[in-house]
Amino acid sequence: MSGDGIMHDLMEEVQPALKTSGGKVSVVGVGQVGMACAFSLLTQHICSELALVDVAADKLRGEMLDLQHGLTFLRNVKIDASTDYSVTAGSKLCIVTAGARQREGESRLSLVQRNTDIFKGIIPQLVKHSPNTILIIVSNPVDILTYVAWKVSGLPKNRVIGSGTNLDSSRFRFHLSQRLNVAPSSAHGWIIGEHGDTSVPVWSGVNVAGVRLRDLNPKVGTPEDPDKYDDMHKEVVNSAYEIIKLKGYTSWAIGTSCAVLTNSLLKNLRNVFAVSTSVKGYHGIDKDVFLSLPCVLGENGVTHVIKQTLTEEEIQQLQNSANTMDQVQQGISF
Repeated sequence: MSGDGIMHDLMEEVQPALKTSGGKVSVVGVGQVGMACAFSLLTQHICSELALVDVAADKLRGEMLDLQHGLTFLRNVKIDASTDYSVTAGSKLCIVTAGARQREGESRLSLVQRNTDIFKGIIPQLVKHSPNTILIIVSNPVDILTYVAWKVSGLPKNRVIGSGTNLDSSRFRFHLSQRLNVAPSSAHGWIIGEHGDTSVPVWSGVNVAGVRLRDLNPKVGTPEDPDKYDDMHKEVVNSAYEIIKLKGYTSWAIGTSCAVLTNSLLKNLRNVFAVSTSVKGYHGIDKDVFLSLPCVLGENGVTHVIKQTLTEEEIQQLQNSANTMDQVQQGISF
């Protein structure tokens, strides 16, 4: 007897099953970062359907099977994978981790152009099959590529989001928690601006339970600080370089970061995260660039940007970040 025959004897159809659940997420790129995102989405029970896309057909199928075989121990999720973007159709959200890595001796601008060319092939395909989707861009340099994704997607700015400094802020809070001996979730601090060398630590707002460290030590986070808290920002900036040197890539933290962003977007949780968004008009920035600021994430993407009270120095650093992004963008060929 065929499997279909057994199913017919086992159950009687009352109503045809829906072909989609409305909770579909697609991940483009099944490298270390893409799979950490996919695994985090499954283990945190965030999506009801997961589609994986990559150019490497064998690895793609292998990763799909490996995830599917663990479904007994998780909630049931429909997992598909294909080199064809039609597999992503109907996605509420698409996470893009694909892109070229920097070659030794290669300029940043050259890497940006190579990834721009890759994105010109990826982004329109995603939007074609899921015109109402929200894009989360993870590929580096993330702020530039979020701008590129917005340009080539035709989507409104609120629905094109970069993973940005959500991870930097998490690293910052971890280092604070180690010094202050509290949980990272109880040490409050933000890194804004570029996900990279020109990121801005908002020392003026760092607090535990509303007690600002600057009120206890006005020099905290400055080079004059005897406690050397300013070293934390250097550690945050160097984190990725150190991890890549030690294990070859970063994956778990960015994977969990993307999962919580996805959760807030899919479920309209309206949590606030530091993500890369269009910042023209904020804090005196007059350039059309994407940088991280604290944003409210709901079902329509970025619904609000929090107006942080920044010091003059922090505003200047943020504007410097914007100018750096703008200079790189001027050299991009679309």
